[in-house]
Amino acid sequence: MDQAWAAGWRHFGRYFFRYSTQQASDSSLQTITPLRIDLASFTPTKSQRRVLHKNAALRTEIVPAVIDDELRALFQRHKQRFTHNIPDSLETFLGPDPAQGPCPCHMVRVFDGPRLIAASFFDLGQQAASSIYGLFEPEYSKRSLGIFTMLLEIQHCRTSGLRWLYPGYATREPSLYDYKKQFRSTEYLDWTAAGWLPIQDECHPTTNPNTCIACASIVRQE
Repeated sequence: MDQAWAAGWRHFGRYFFRYSTQQASDSSLQTITPLRIDLASFTPTKSQRRVLHKNAALRTEIVPAVIDDELRALFQRHKQRFTHNIPDSLETFLGPDPAQGPCPCHMVRVFDGPRLIAASFFDLGQQAASSIYGLFEPEYSKRSLGIFTMLLEIQHCRTSGLRWLYPGYATREPSLYDYKKQFRSTEYLDWTAAGWLPIQDECHPTTNPNTCIACASIVRQE
């Protein structure tokens, strides 16, 4: 899987895919950009440290991924935030049984007391991991639980001795996935050069920050 991720491939269940463009909700064409985080040099931003502090009292665990009724119910509430490309079910991303995937799949679970309020899923390779999907209770949106679970994935992967975390695709244009650009030590796959470059290398003083993936990342970091 490590080689597939490095070439820009992703998978949902047994379905493997990669693509360089997609149609946005306004019918405009967006440029897809695969991202990866260099775990060896990653450090959280000031705002990400605040997210960790804000959620420090919550109970968390990382276990082999399974899909149960509690997660399905959380997914149904979470997906109400989408207005375009609304997913059908967790199985869309994980397949009917995550244990039957091409590599080990784990999940982060976050609890407020006994209540499950967030979860995320990620695959484990030999030297890398790949985030699959994250979800959270809409009423807890001010806690930035999507950022929180991703930070927990990063911590777990570093502790496990992995080098890379692939957080999935973002777009060059502004989108719901801009949060992925906020993580330091992020690289993007240059489809033309067929190689990975530090995200800051695309930034230029004359570049429009609304269309540059690097600027969109840098201007949000603290």
